[in-house]
Amino acid sequence: MAWQPNPESLGQLAACLKDSLSGFNKAAQKQAELMLSQAKASPDFNNYLVYLFSSAEPPAGLQCSPEDYHLVRAAAALMLKNNVRTGYKQIPEASFALIKMAIPMVLEDRNSQMRNYAGNIATEIIRRGGLLSWPELLPKLLDLLSNETGQVSNEAQEGAMTTMAKICEDNTKMLERELNGQRPLNFILPKLIQATKNPLPKVRAQALTAINVFTPRKSQAMFNAIDDLLQHLFTLASDNNPDVRRQVCRAFVQLVETRADKLQPHLSGLVDYIISQQKGDDEELACDAAEFWLAVGEHDDLWQSLTPYIGSIIPVLLECMVYSPEDIAMLGGASDDEDEEDKEEDIKPQFAKKSSARTANGEASADSAQNGNAYEKLASMDDDLEEGEIDDVDDGDDADPDERWTLRKCSAAALDVFARDYGGAVFESILPYLTKNLKHEDWPHREAAVLALGAIAEGCMDVVTPHLPELVPYLITLLNDQEPVVRQITCWTLGRYSAWAAGLKDPAQKQAFFEPMMEGILLKMLDRNKKVQEAGASAFANLEEKAGKNLEPYSGPIIQQFVSCFAKYKDRNMYILYDCVQTLAEHIGPVLARPELVNQLMPALINRWQRVTDQSREIFPLLECLSYVAMALNDAFTPYAQPIFNRCVKLIHDNLEAAIALANNPSLDVPDKDFLVTSLDLLSAIIQALDKQKSAQLVKESSLPVFELLTFCLEDPADEVRQSAFALLGDCAKYVFGELQSSLNNVVPVLLKQLDLDSVLDEEIESGFSVVNNACWSAGEIALQWGSNMAPFIPELFKHFVSIMSDPNVPRSVGENAAIALGRLGTGNAGLIAPHIDKFAEEFLKLMDEVDPSDEKATAFRGFTAIVEQNPMAMESSLLHYFTAIARYRDLKLRSDTKNGLHEDFQKTLNIYRQLIPQFESFVGQLQPQDQQALRMNYALS
Repeated sequence: MAWQPNPESLGQLAACLKDSLSGFNKAAQKQAELMLSQAKASPDFNNYLVYLFSSAEPPAGLQCSPEDYHLVRAAAALMLKNNVRTGYKQIPEASFALIKMAIPMVLEDRNSQMRNYAGNIATEIIRRGGLLSWPELLPKLLDLLSNETGQVSNEAQEGAMTTMAKICEDNTKMLERELNGQRPLNFILPKLIQATKNPLPKVRAQALTAINVFTPRKSQAMFNAIDDLLQHLFTLASDNNPDVRRQVCRAFVQLVETRADKLQPHLSGLVDYIISQQKGDDEELACDAAEFWLAVGEHDDLWQSLTPYIGSIIPVLLECMVYSPEDIAMLGGASDDEDEEDKEEDIKPQFAKKSSARTANGEASADSAQNGNAYEKLASMDDDLEEGEIDDVDDGDDADPDERWTLRKCSAAALDVFARDYGGAVFESILPYLTKNLKHEDWPHREAAVLALGAIAEGCMDVVTPHLPELVPYLITLLNDQEPVVRQITCWTLGRYSAWAAGLKDPAQKQAFFEPMMEGILLKMLDRNKKVQEAGASAFANLEEKAGKNLEPYSGPIIQQFVSCFAKYKDRNMYILYDCVQTLAEHIGPVLARPELVNQLMPALINRWQRVTDQSREIFPLLECLSYVAMALNDAFTPYAQPIFNRCVKLIHDNLEAAIALANNPSLDVPDKDFLVTSLDLLSAIIQALDKQKSAQLVKESSLPVFELLTFCLEDPADEVRQSAFALLGDCAKYVFGELQSSLNNVVPVLLKQLDLDSVLDEEIESGFSVVNNACWSAGEIALQWGSNMAPFIPELFKHFVSIMSDPNVPRSVGENAAIALGRLGTGNAGLIAPHIDKFAEEFLKLMDEVDPSDEKATAFRGFTAIVEQNPMAMESSLLHYFTAIARYRDLKLRSDTKNGLHEDFQKTLNIYRQLIPQFESFVGQLQPQDQQALRMNYALS
């Protein structure tokens, strides 16, 4: 390198880098991070990082042990990658020249971790700058891979292939797009397929890894190469390296979705191959193979082709559902650990559920999570680490088979899918197995049989139902099995059959089956084993979903058990307990407001509320739980509202302050957006739950400026924060408008920015539409209350609403909310919008056709009708559609001032058109007969 470092500065930097990765001395680590943050200001900083990272041996004068120098190089690489990621445009060209010179050198490093780091940095450069920022890179990597001279080292080939795989994974779309008249993938993909013949197993495996990035995508390059790829896959299927065979299995799984037609002729051989891999000794490989059954089982057509092979596949699935001896050893056997405190690493990180998007009816829309899925994949944390990077936190998941995706879970999931595909045939197939193993004296076989019975619940309910009067009582006895793992899976399986028990109509049957099932699961929530407690709580949340209002008569004992759980549970199980409470609140609603229930439940929740710190991740599920409870209790929540409201406002303030501090000092911890999301959602719930005057009083008496903080949240870069913020804004407009009004001149311009579709359509992220959705809804609520004061903003609002309504890329529900908001603008600003009615009338009516009757729809039509009255002649092309909409409006006779007023508005408009249209009766005669009849029945037309 032409550039040379200052030896003294190099030594200081090396010491800081080493300390920055020290997990033993946190003070030194923090100090090092601070010094490194300050060092970034130097224009040569990245040069020093490159120099250290690319020097295989400690530079002259640097006193460092091999172990410490490895840490120095690793830290330099990590920091260099992060600098490229966060400050790409600020890095001088001279520094980039050094980086581009160093990366190929490090790709040949003897240390595989350093080669991985080099690949990560190269990938980041391409991701930030595009392929043309380093046009020599891909040809260089492909040259190393081809090894035409025979002189390229094994290390260089592996480094090049790993880097190419990373680039493919992180820049997939870029490689598929046209660049200078060519698509890079057309050239790269054949080279990758050729690389699967490389004599080095790691190169073969990584080549398949890169190919598998594109396998699920329908690119022209993959279309052209599919036959060649399949030929290579069939050859590699017998590769002696398990990593290669894993990638082969993954390729077959992905081809199920994209090219099932190519797999169809080979299905018989594929079934034999997948079974052989699933029955092998390598569990990771077996698990990847088992994914094939999931993919085929969920394919619309291909699953039917598996019918002849089901008899061969299901026994293998059942065999793989038994805990292995290694798993049994890791489970630790029977233990009564209810009094042991949870270790911090045992508590799963919780993520706030995204605030619901507001529907066209103004209600929150969210799908309830399925509770207690014994084989669902756990959400992985995005810790921004690449392969080969160091993570100083080991969460220990790999040690516990209950905490990771395993062959056992994958096989059970496949059995579930097959049960839904083939129904009774699957039950008949496993019935001998269940008969033999449900009462097996060895608990692993007993446990696997209970798991199998639970797995088929959804698909085989009809054929299992006749057996349930016998099976359910036996399962209830297994809740007292000596082995905790059996008690655990029994809870889950009973939860899967709770819909049957909850749906029993005969009081005697309900007493015989539903009540013992409910009681048994409730009791397991206080089992002496914490995992069984968790399974019991999860199963009970599932039962709550299925039973719904059927739980009302049992609400007293249920709340009593929940309160006992609050007193007993350690931190980890609190999370699922909150889910139980909120699910109950969601389904029995006002019943929860009975004084004897409130007086039991709320002290337990408030006790936990007082114990959980503002920094704890437990605050997320607690805030979410309280949101549901507040909505269920309504005004009965008043005694608890003020301190909870004020703490939420403080949480928002503190986290916004933390974000500002981070902008000024990047070495600080990044604040978690979930604090904002859950706090905003709970504020929404409280404002809706309480009497309007009491809600207004909370806002008025807040020691912090609620709407100033809300405005900051409306501009937050995170979609989920803005989504919740706009939901709160709409609720404030609806319930505490008097307090909001003075802030609207600041709020509405922010709202207008959010209605711009360009950024959302560019991102292709669904959450962006949810933000637009809530922004539309809140704009409509403001328009209803503010009336003609909206006038200065009408042109912009009108433009955005029409754009949203007419764009085919916008989800229909978002278009419906835009239509409702536009209609509501007419309640106080009809004269401003009327000249443009011909530009949106037909789209408005189309969207409103699908909206269920509600106050939102009624107010939208009242505003739209006011606009029509101002310019009736402009409706000519949409008038029949408008009359049809009036005729089909079905909730006019419900008791509601809004709807009664709408009836009068419709009558007034019909009178206007009766005067304007000479042959009015003939015009009405063009409607469908039933619509003519409805108009004449509900309105005076003569």
